[in-house]
Amino acid sequence: MMPEARGKEAEGAREKPKLSLVGVTKTFGQQAVLRGVNLDASKGEMVCLIGPSGSGKSTLLRCINLLEPIDEGFVYLDGEDISEPGLKPGPIRRRIGIVFQSFNLFPHMTALANVTLAPRRIHGRSEREMRPAAEALFTRFGLGDHLDKYPDQLSGGQQQRVAIIRALAMQPEVMLFDEITSALDPELVGEVLDVLRQLREDGMTMVIATHEMAFARDAADRVCFIDEGVIAEQGPPEAIFAAPKNRRTQSFLRRVLRRGGVHEAP
Repeated sequence: MMPEARGKEAEGAREKPKLSLVGVTKTFGQQAVLRGVNLDASKGEMVCLIGPSGSGKSTLLRCINLLEPIDEGFVYLDGEDISEPGLKPGPIRRRIGIVFQSFNLFPHMTALANVTLAPRRIHGRSEREMRPAAEALFTRFGLGDHLDKYPDQLSGGQQQRVAIIRALAMQPEVMLFDEITSALDPELVGEVLDVLRQLREDGMTMVIATHEMAFARDAADRVCFIDEGVIAEQGPPEAIFAAPKNRRTQSFLRRVLRRGGVHEAP
């Protein structure tokens, strides 16, 4: 192959999205929750999903992580169809981490034990072997003194950071976050959003369902407005928030901003 051809091939490979959804459809009974969703996320890109409750944001994340099988369409990770029926979800879920608004920490286990549980079971390593790497994550996200504490000894923001560290301990390539600040008191929201900003600086590919409009405006590379199971509008934050073109996007943002239910980014 000529050098020029190799260069063009490499450039084309770099342009392929890390994550790609094509025509993803999901129904529950007679209710169509996702109706032909198309979405790409490039490597290192932070994509924020906004929209009213019940619009399909959470279901979309669960479909990406294979927690919900899709009815139609495709989900690609590095060009590989991971939505193929019969595909074992375990290896895919190790590559695509997900964090929910509920912390889901085991109350009888320390923060460290919660973080190392899955890697120990999968890789057969002891907690002692994994402690140095876990300590580095805890320290990095401001929890260096809390490894041996139990969940009820931690604040809500600290528990959510432990949940994020638990997902990162699997060394995922893509992270999904589903309204992870919804269960937190307003004063704790900022510390969790700071973790997402750090991950963005590290080049983590992220898809985030959020009601934090200021965060989406200031931190996202791209914002997608989801309404009734479709992406009604998407674009850079400055376009979506300053000059949305879709009437539903305009109505949603007016209503949310007028309510004052937006936590400004610290």
